[in-house]
Amino acid sequence: MTPFRSPNDTPLVRVRDLSVRFAGTPPVHAVNSVSFDLAPGEVLGILGESGSGKSVTLKTLLRLLPERKTRITGQVEVDGQDVLALQGRALADHRGGVASMIFQDPSLALDPVYTIGQQIAETVIRHDGLSKSDAMARALEMLEIVRIPSAKRRLANYPHEMSGGMRQRAMIALALACRPKLLLADEPTTALDATVQIQILLLLRDLQKELGMGVIFVTHDIGVAVEVSDRLAVMYAGSFVETGSVKDVIRDARHPYSKGLLAANLVGAAPGTRLDAVPGAPPPLNALPEGCSFAPRCAHAETACSMSPLPIWNGGNGRWARCVQASCLGALADAESTS
Repeated sequence: MTPFRSPNDTPLVRVRDLSVRFAGTPPVHAVNSVSFDLAPGEVLGILGESGSGKSVTLKTLLRLLPERKTRITGQVEVDGQDVLALQGRALADHRGGVASMIFQDPSLALDPVYTIGQQIAETVIRHDGLSKSDAMARALEMLEIVRIPSAKRRLANYPHEMSGGMRQRAMIALALACRPKLLLADEPTTALDATVQIQILLLLRDLQKELGMGVIFVTHDIGVAVEVSDRLAVMYAGSFVETGSVKDVIRDARHPYSKGLLAANLVGAAPGTRLDAVPGAPPPLNALPEGCSFAPRCAHAETACSMSPLPIWNGGNGRWARCVQASCLGALADAESTS
C-alpha cells in the first residue's frame, strides 16, 4: 500500500504528484508533489498555517486558478474523471454538479445583485434542468435543510440583508443544491463568532453524513479540524508532511511541524501561560530550501534534512510522515508517556 492511499480501494478523489506553479521570477511553488485519496463519505481535514497551499489545492480540484499564470502538473481524478483534462461544458458540469465549494467569505462569494433564491435556483436550472418554479422549490428546500429561519421569506433576501451566519448557511445551501459528490470547504467558519462557528460545524457534519458526501475541509484551527474530520493531512510550504486518522495525528504526531501546531493550541492551557509557538516563519514559496522546508525552524534538524528526496516514515493504513526523524520522534513520545 502506498503511504498516501486511503484504506478504501475505490476513492472518490485520487490525486498524485500534484504541483502548482504561479508565473513569476522566480516562479512561486504553491503546491509541491501532493498525493492523497479521499473515499466516498470520508472527511479529510487539511491543517496548516496561512500560505501553506491549502486553498490552492482545493481550487485546483475545481480548476478555479487563472490558466494563463498557472502551471499544473500531476494527476487529479474526481469520481473517475480527469479534472485537468476537462474543458468547456464538461468542466462547467464538474463545477457545482460533481464537486462544489464553500468559500471562506460568503459576502465576497455571493452575488450582491441577485437574491439568495435566484442564485440557488440558477445553479439548479443549469445542472439539473429543472423549471424555474421547481428550482425555486429546491432553493426553499435547501434553505430549510441548512436550518435558516423563515426560509421562504429569506429566498427574496439579498446577501447584505442577512447576518454573517445566515450568509454562510445560504452559501452551504448553494453548494449542496445539486447534490455534489464532493464538497470542498475553505475555512468556512473563520469569519464567524464562536457560537455560530459551532452551529455551522455541526450542521456541516450532519449534512455530510445525511448526504454521504466526500468532504475536504481546510482550516488552520486544530479544534475545528478535530471536530469535522475523519483523517488529517498536515500541510507546510506546499507539501503534505504528515497524514493519518485524527486520533493518530493528535495523539502521536510524528512530524516536528505537527507537534509545533499542537503545542501552540489554547485548549487546555492555563490562563497566563505562554504558548510554545513554532519559531521563525514559513519560507517564501519562490525560494524553498533543499530537502525539508521546515528544517530552518526545526529543533531536531540534522544534515540529512537538507537532502532530497526525504524519507517517508510509513505507519500503514494511510499513516505516514515525511521526516528523517519521524520514527525517532515517535519513540521519544512513547518513552515520555510511560515515564
